[in-house]
Amino acid sequence: MREGDKERIQIFEGIVIGMHRGGTRASFTVRKVSFGQGVERIFPLHSPTIQKVEVMRSAKVRRAKLYYLRDLKGKAARMKDAADAGGRSSETGSLKSEV
Repeated sequence: MREGDKERIQIFEGIVIGMHRGGTRASFTVRKVSFGQGVERIFPLHSPTIQKVEVMRSAKVRRAKLYYLRDLKGKAARMKDAADAGGRSSETGSLKSEV
């Protein structure tokens, strides 16, 4: 994040609810709940401002886009871990992004 002439790292940790592929135009949408309010950010995958993207855990999902999580609250919004499910892991999961 850039503030005037200074630069600092801002961590945004949440759930990836969608990925838009397209070569250099690829992006991903991350959702988190902050102070009871849902916040979504769209990050360009190949942006020079993103320092790193870290996958914290993976979950077993049956959808490509997880937009239905917007309507769920509390424990209903949790997903089953890929390790617990016994199936193959997917790309969609919780991640930490440093901008």
